[in-house]
Amino acid sequence: MKHVLITGCTRGLGLEMARSFAARGWKVSGCGTKAEAADRLAAELGDGHFIRPCDVTSSAEVAAFAQDVMDGPGAPDLLLNNAAVINGNAPLWEVPPEEFSRVIDVNLKGVHHVLWAFLPAMTGRGSGVVVNFSSGWGRSTSPEVAPYCCTKWGVEGLTQALAQELPNGMAAVALNPGIIDTDMLRSTFGEDSHDYPDPATWAEKAVPFLESLGPRDNGKSLTAPQ
Repeated sequence: MKHVLITGCTRGLGLEMARSFAARGWKVSGCGTKAEAADRLAAELGDGHFIRPCDVTSSAEVAAFAQDVMDGPGAPDLLLNNAAVINGNAPLWEVPPEEFSRVIDVNLKGVHHVLWAFLPAMTGRGSGVVVNFSSGWGRSTSPEVAPYCCTKWGVEGLTQALAQELPNGMAAVALNPGIIDTDMLRSTFGEDSHDYPDPATWAEKAVPFLESLGPRDNGKSLTAPQ
């Protein structure tokens, strides 16, 4: 049985990916910041899956979570760095420093914490695919979301460099999931977000696409089908 690990798996895209991978026969490990939400998903998915609360901004929490995963289901075959936040719409000079820092801490430092905790086992085994979730705003920009754009452009560069470091047989991919009707999109698009597919509809095409990724995709910047 293949094993997928998903950060930010208790809401939005992460939640629907967890459900879809489990339905397709994968062992699912994942984390979210809210303990109650993690408990609900663990109960929903049932035995054989490993869902725990963990804040990716804390290297200590990620290290403890990773050790529990290694002691249980083991190193993942597919690692999905999905956890992310966005700033409230505002010109850059009006974004409070603590809000800017929060976006950096989750979207960039959180990605590194997860890679730092899980890649030693994956590279030691010599197999596995890492998907770092980027955005259309990791390849373009818009006003009033500069902190978010900054982090997603950073994810693209981090992933390109990581791809050059991985051993043969592995892959690192930056993925633009597309435009999906999530809480994050609603914070920027408002009611117009309803013009786009919801996370469950998105997952119907995205999860088979993610399953298909392999070493041949190393270093690519991809966009999920919609």
